[in-house]
Amino acid sequence: MAVFETQHIVDNLRGAREEWRQAHQRLNELEGQEFPSVQALIQVTEQLKGILFPMRLGSPELRREYEDHFVGHHLGQALNTLLQQARIELQRAALLNGGQHDRCTIENRAHTAIQSFANMLPDLRRTLDLDVVAAYQGDPAARNVDEVLLCYPGLLAMIHHRIAHALTNLGLPLTARIIAELAHSQTGIDIHPGAQIDHSCFIDHGTGVVIGETAIIGKRVRIYQAVTLGAKRFSKDEKGLLLKGQPRHPIVEDDVVIYAGATILGRVTLGAGSTIGGNVWITEDVAAGCSVTQANLLRNQPDCPENLR
Repeated sequence: MAVFETQHIVDNLRGAREEWRQAHQRLNELEGQEFPSVQALIQVTEQLKGILFPMRLGSPELRREYEDHFVGHHLGQALNTLLQQARIELQRAALLNGGQHDRCTIENRAHTAIQSFANMLPDLRRTLDLDVVAAYQGDPAARNVDEVLLCYPGLLAMIHHRIAHALTNLGLPLTARIIAELAHSQTGIDIHPGAQIDHSCFIDHGTGVVIGETAIIGKRVRIYQAVTLGAKRFSKDEKGLLLKGQPRHPIVEDDVVIYAGATILGRVTLGAGSTIGGNVWITEDVAAGCSVTQANLLRNQPDCPENLR
């Protein structure tokens, strides 16, 4: 094995780390891991997918009569790993916020959050079943619901999103963001875990879809590839820093279809039953039942029901 001179590199890397920590006022009180582990959350997410759909996304050797044993065993493992990551995130957040961070308080908060998450899993599975059905019914190329679950990137993104959204609501935003970004890297579908998405959502093809943090999406919405539900502008405080968490993304009401390449920006509302054509740019509300295309935008005359004209 070749020998290299590395001590000066080790020293310089330590110097770079210290410079970063001092510049960003990083704290050093935590021992061991300071942030949730990406590798641990990859494992947890795979386990959760198998727990939710054991005969499709679980072990290839699993038999139907052992489903409950499989689910119980892997659920215990997944929840304990998730509990460890929750402890890390909550302890770090407490230190940064200058709040209470004794071990007992952190442990109770973490355990309560993960138990609440576990209690949500049956309803989460039922919601995902509706997403699967929506994809099957919305795509003539889908031969059966199993194909949708096993093959469709939009469904994979929705599984990750519904897990991540639940964790966000339980006070674990960094853990949730990591889980969301795992799906983003695999599918090209970027859904912020803060986005609210009702049941029966179908993202077809999916590559390039972006759904922002404060977006609200209703029931039975269909979204095609390269759609952006983004912000039009970003509000700043008196110091010129971006304000976080402000409502800045679209509201999509029930039964809306958004075709490929459409860009919808700002806190606008797409009314129930509206259809948004491909490659349009929208920064204003669209009334319920209207059809917006490039052609009728050029004429400034969206195709709407008679009573809206």
